[in-house]
Amino acid sequence: MRNWRTSRTLSVLAAGTALTLLAACGGGGGGPAGGGSTASGPVPEPAEPVTITFSSWVGEQDGMKRLYAKFREQHPNITVEFQNVPAEESEKKLTTQIAGGNPPDAAYVDAGTVANFASRGALVNLDNYISRSEVVSADDYVPAFRAFTEVEGGMHGLPFDGESTGLFYRTDLFEEAGISEPPATWEEFEEVSQKLTDPAAKRYAFPVFAPEAEYYFYPWLWQNGGTLLSEDEQTILFNAPEAKEAAEFYVGLTQYAPPDYLNSNSYDARLAFANGQVGMYMAGAWFAGVLDEEFPDLKDKWASAPLPEGKAGCATTIAGDALVMFAQGEEQDAAWKWLEFLSEPDNMAEWTFRSEGTLLPPRQSLLDSPELVETKPVLQTFADLMECGVNYNITDPAWPRISEELNTQLGSAMYGEQTASQALDNAAAEAEKLRS
Repeated sequence: MRNWRTSRTLSVLAAGTALTLLAACGGGGGGPAGGGSTASGPVPEPAEPVTITFSSWVGEQDGMKRLYAKFREQHPNITVEFQNVPAEESEKKLTTQIAGGNPPDAAYVDAGTVANFASRGALVNLDNYISRSEVVSADDYVPAFRAFTEVEGGMHGLPFDGESTGLFYRTDLFEEAGISEPPATWEEFEEVSQKLTDPAAKRYAFPVFAPEAEYYFYPWLWQNGGTLLSEDEQTILFNAPEAKEAAEFYVGLTQYAPPDYLNSNSYDARLAFANGQVGMYMAGAWFAGVLDEEFPDLKDKWASAPLPEGKAGCATTIAGDALVMFAQGEEQDAAWKWLEFLSEPDNMAEWTFRSEGTLLPPRQSLLDSPELVETKPVLQTFADLMECGVNYNITDPAWPRISEELNTQLGSAMYGEQTASQALDNAAAEAEKLRS
């Protein structure tokens, strides 16, 4: 199981460091790098034995070992040397390797880091390889996941696994409160929250977390038609009227939240859902695995649903991982054969929904496959939500600090120290200083 929330946070906070180091030390020419010949047809097998290096934090997992054994049977002249790096250290390690001129040939990375590496010329533009492939189709990737990898119009990574964020709810608590269906709109969400909340009985509707206020604000922002920055990233828009309206609703949910968890985090708050202190919980499909593993007594007492929709429709956060090749790599064709193999639909299915976890494949053909729901019924909600995913791949080097400021200000509003509107204005003012 992987807590995507933690992974995505690490990616966003590390982005500024990666950009600074790559700019200072060079990352392969200062712009997206091309790769692959212009020849037609699939990339041929190497005539002689070749060894490629592959950095990841999943090399020791049984699923990856099985895939590699299968790869060796099909491609006996290619050996993959795995470089195993903890997930929280991966981006920093790769940045150091790039600066030193010795990156791996390929890597499994947080999809949120692809644009940062690619914008500095550290990655191979895979378009030439994709055009020659019989198994990889750019059009088959879910648009929001493909957008993670696109820089200057070219794909610099292949989305490999992913997750969307939905709503978990306690069916037993809903029944006790006379609630027949999960909320589908903001108005219904507040109505349900009112029915579930009874402070005297220490019963609440929905946990909110000041230390993670910014991240969980995003879906509400997008559902209300708001956005963080203009498309060219030159104008701050997270304090526009639509954003303020969303923030006021979001911060207002504090009245339906257990105060004991306000200074906590989303992962710890799983306990509040498990012990019945809250009736709803926002999380990715990973939480379904947690419920099965840690709280088996709750079987048949919970279900999942899409997040309630705002006036702009459905929108949710997404996270995932991608496969990339480095521009300084010496064995690019062999590295492509490895990435192409992993991206084959059958192999991607083995890695995602056929495995013990709850990862989703970012290829639409697999999301639409009846096998996915037959294998893991709980994934239906999250598979449907993939098309509502919003990509917020911001490349502005000041964004990590702006993000922290936005988080601090929204957290302050949750504590009642200022209004949600004031929080956004204060964050925007500080953002302008950070960008100057």
